[in-house]
Amino acid sequence: MNTNATSPETATLELPSELSEMQMAIDGLSTEAKLALQPLFQRVVESTNRRRKILQMVQESIGQLRLDMKYLVFDLEATRRERDDLQRQLSDSLDEDFGSEGS
Repeated sequence: MNTNATSPETATLELPSELSEMQMAIDGLSTEAKLALQPLFQRVVESTNRRRKILQMVQESIGQLRLDMKYLVFDLEATRRERDDLQRQLSDSLDEDFGSEGS
């Protein structure tokens, strides 16, 4: 049985210093204790890596959401400007129509 905590998933992500220290402490134990603790330690490592990946995905999603919000605000401002211009044109047109009828 392999008692080393470096699986392909673990090897790609650097462990926090606390977990590295824990691994060194486990490595210093008797074979029986290592065999008992190593699966538990591996679950902690996998959980830590999974949380890191989730955090990274959340951060990327938040970044995308911020960008989407900027586009939406820009679009809203452009739509409001267009509305105001059209209202002004309509008002000017109505003023001209009523102004020429009154003469």
